Amino acid sequence: MNEQPRHRVGRPLDPQAARERAAQVAVLGNPDTLRVLSAVASGVTAAELADALDLELGVVEAAMESLRLTRLLQRDGDEWVPSADAWVRFGRLLSNDSADLPEVRPAVALPRGVATVVSDLAYRFSSTFSRETVASYVGQSYLVLAQRTRVPEHLLTMTARYAADRLDALASAQGLVLRDTPEVLFVCVQNAGRSQMAGAFLRHLAGDRVHVRTAGSAPAEAAHPRVAAAMEEAGIELWGEFPKPLTDEVVRAADYVITMGCGDACPVFPGRRYLEWELADPLELDDAGLRAVRDDIRARVLDLMTELGVDPQDTSL
Repeated sequence: MNEQPRHRVGRPLDPQAARERAAQVAVLGNPDTLRVLSAVASGVTAAELADALDLELGVVEAAMESLRLTRLLQRDGDEWVPSADAWVRFGRLLSNDSADLPEVRPAVALPRGVATVVSDLAYRFSSTFSRETVASYVGQSYLVLAQRTRVPEHLLTMTARYAADRLDALASAQGLVLRDTPEVLFVCVQNAGRSQMAGAFLRHLAGDRVHVRTAGSAPAEAAHPRVAAAMEEAGIELWGEFPKPLTDEVVRAADYVITMGCGDACPVFPGRRYLEWELADPLELDDAGLRAVRDDIRARVLDLMTELGVDPQDTSL
C-alpha cells in the first residue's frame, strides 16, 4: 500500500522557543488581550482602544503590557504595532475573516493531459482536499494560463506548478496545515518585474526560512528577459519563473502582503500585514534605471528580513 503524504511543520521547537511560544499562546488565551491585539492590527491607536472595545482602561493597559512583554507588540514611532511574531504566528486569529473559499469548476472540456496533472496533485493533496477540489483548481488554473501563455508546450507544466501553489495556499489559508515560517506575497501589475525580483531576492537570501509567492494584478504573457538579465548580474537566476494571476487564496495564505504599483487590485483581508513599496516600473526604464530599482528592492528585502528576524544566508549580495 502506498503511504499517504504527510504535511510537516519543520524542525521541532527548542526549549527556549517553546517557552516563548507558550507564553504568547497563554497571553492570547485571554479574550480581552486577543481583542486588544486585533484592534491594534486593525489600526486602532492605543488612546482609542478602551472606547473602541468598550473595555475599562485598566484592562486595556494590562493587555498592552502582556503583549509587549511577550513581544507581540513593538514600537513604530509613537505608536505600538503588531510584531512580526504576531502577524506570522497569530495573524489568522485577529479577525472574523473566514478562509472558506468557493470551489471553481471549469465548464468547458479540457485536454487529456490535464487529467494527469489532476491525478498527480490529487495524490499529493490526498490528506487535505478531495479529488473534486483538486480537479476544479487544476482546470481553472489551466484555462487562466492558456489565455496568456506564449509557450503552449510548457502549459501543462505551468498548470501543475500554478495549481499546486494555489492548493498549497488554500490549505494554509484554511488552517489545514501548520507552518513554522512566515509567508510573504509580492504583488505588482505584470508579475514580470518588481515582484519577481523581490521574490527572487527573498528566496535567495532567506532560503527555506521564509515561504515566498508572487503574483500580478494583470500578469504579462511571460517573464521579461531584461529582468532576468539584471538579476543574473546580481548573481540570482529566475529560472522557471512565470507571471501568475493574483487569486484570493494566495492573499489569504500570506502573513505579509507587499504590493508594488498595483493600486487597489489586491484584496485586503484582516489579519495580514500589508506594505506598499513605491517603486517605478523597471520595464519602463532604461538599463541603468532597471538596475537602480533592482538594488532598491534588494535593500527593501533586507529590511523586511530584519523585521521578520531572519538573517541573510548570503552576505555577498
